[in-house]
Amino acid sequence: MFTLEATLPVDAADAVLVGRVWLPAAARPAVVTVRGSEIVDLSEAFDTITDVLDAAEPAKAVAAVPGNSLGGAAEIIAGSVAGQHKPDRPHLLAPCDLQAIKAAGVTFVKSLLERLIEEDVKGDMSRADESRHMLEAELGTELARLRPGSDEALELRRLMKATGRWSQYLEVGLGPYAEIFTKAQPMSAVGTGAEIGIHRASTWNNPEPEIVLAVNGRNEVVGATLGNDVNLRDFEGRSALLLGRAKDNNASCAIGPFIRLFDAAFDMDDVRDADVELTIRGEDGFTLREVSHMAEISRDPLDLVQHATGLDHQYPDGFVLFLGTMFAPTADRGVPGLGFTHKVGDVVSIATPKLGTLANRVNYADAIEPWSYGIRALMKSLALRNA
Repeated sequence: MFTLEATLPVDAADAVLVGRVWLPAAARPAVVTVRGSEIVDLSEAFDTITDVLDAAEPAKAVAAVPGNSLGGAAEIIAGSVAGQHKPDRPHLLAPCDLQAIKAAGVTFVKSLLERLIEEDVKGDMSRADESRHMLEAELGTELARLRPGSDEALELRRLMKATGRWSQYLEVGLGPYAEIFTKAQPMSAVGTGAEIGIHRASTWNNPEPEIVLAVNGRNEVVGATLGNDVNLRDFEGRSALLLGRAKDNNASCAIGPFIRLFDAAFDMDDVRDADVELTIRGEDGFTLREVSHMAEISRDPLDLVQHATGLDHQYPDGFVLFLGTMFAPTADRGVPGLGFTHKVGDVVSIATPKLGTLANRVNYADAIEPWSYGIRALMKSLALRNA
């Protein structure tokens, strides 16, 4: 999964990919692209990914830069796996920098049902299976046909409130406003090959594989990538006010491997039509594989972008937006009826043909290398380079 062929899109020869690589000798990140079997440094033209996305035509702007090769893409990808970084060799980072890292929640019916389950059982995974059967029987079919904010959806919301079954998740799943939250801080996301973090106190958690849109400072969607919105189901289930604890921990946000820029070969319709595959392989021999279909999303991706920004909220450096997940693995892992939760050492792979594969190994957040290179460090390194 950390090979060149597995990491890059199946049509990589036709794809304009941008990302970031850590340059050990310079002690800074560099904006890069993939050309053939090489990773090429674009630093002569672009200081940040933000600069790429803000170009008038990002794909053409990247193609116009000659750049300098940093080495073979296969070697750099393989050297990006946690524990295999060589001190003197480049490795991949998350392909975003100054952008806010935002996420949309409850955008698939299955995700809505699982959030309702978490709320119903107050984070107690031992009661989840019983709650799931009850809610699927009561709401599953009806929810699947509704569009959020429609007259039918608002009428169901009214009825749920009238019968005392209102939920904060039904509010965003049925109502006019989407759930948009801050997943992580700019520059805190990890890239493919890195370890991803779960809180040591959590006993019920899972990956959330998603497509992530790249939006520039003009609110234009100019590309897409993959993301893992790691979630602690027990924390969020106990209280929605614990969302920050459930979502924003060290290395709990993975994005990558590269942003694929929109052009004649790849556009928003490819995002809408994508199938996203999740594979989890544990050191205990556990294996899980599921596939979700973006066609089942309850709100169009561009609608979610509009919910995230506009006259009420601007992002001058742009943002990346997780589009939500329909995955909430329920297959028992060990004790019957307790469903799935991560174990340290799990390798999570998220893949779709036109974006490639994002793969990470699970560890406790407090055992992963702390995040230390932030915006101030980037500004200092850019000032020295451009002096």
